[in-house]
Amino acid sequence: MQIGTKLAGGLATIAACLLACPPALAQGTPSSALTEARDLAADGRLAAAKGVPLLVLYSRDDCSWCERLRREHLAPLARDPAAPALVRELHIDRATPLIDFGGRRTTSADFAQQMQARFAPTVMFHGPDGAALAEPIVGFLLADFYAAHLERAIQQSQTRLQQRK
Repeated sequence: MQIGTKLAGGLATIAACLLACPPALAQGTPSSALTEARDLAADGRLAAAKGVPLLVLYSRDDCSWCERLRREHLAPLARDPAAPALVRELHIDRATPLIDFGGRRTTSADFAQQMQARFAPTVMFHGPDGAALAEPIVGFLLADFYAAHLERAIQQSQTRLQQRK
């Protein structure tokens, strides 16, 4: 009788924990997940409406450095309602359907090749029309200084956006 009571109590505790979990965790989505780029033309318009650059992480599924960059820098930035950039992720090793900045249909892998994003992680800063606003950040070798590099590139991108108005 006691075992049945303990088991029922344990199941109730597990159920309560699952109900209290944020939806992303309950669905098995990592909290460091970024919005995947599907329509860069629409993302460019959204970024322009917000007055911010479009930051795109070009990543690979098997890239541990990409995951670290997502977790430590880009996911917190993407969750910030006052973020200085709109953040998207594009997988260079997938053929995910994608609409480019010109409204043309392509794939994530083909677009990454067109943008010369050969290495992962690569972070690029785009204007609404896809134009580069700052030098890409390739790799994650200087992890201790990455936040400063990212901040500088975002500021440069914002300045270029203001100059284009």
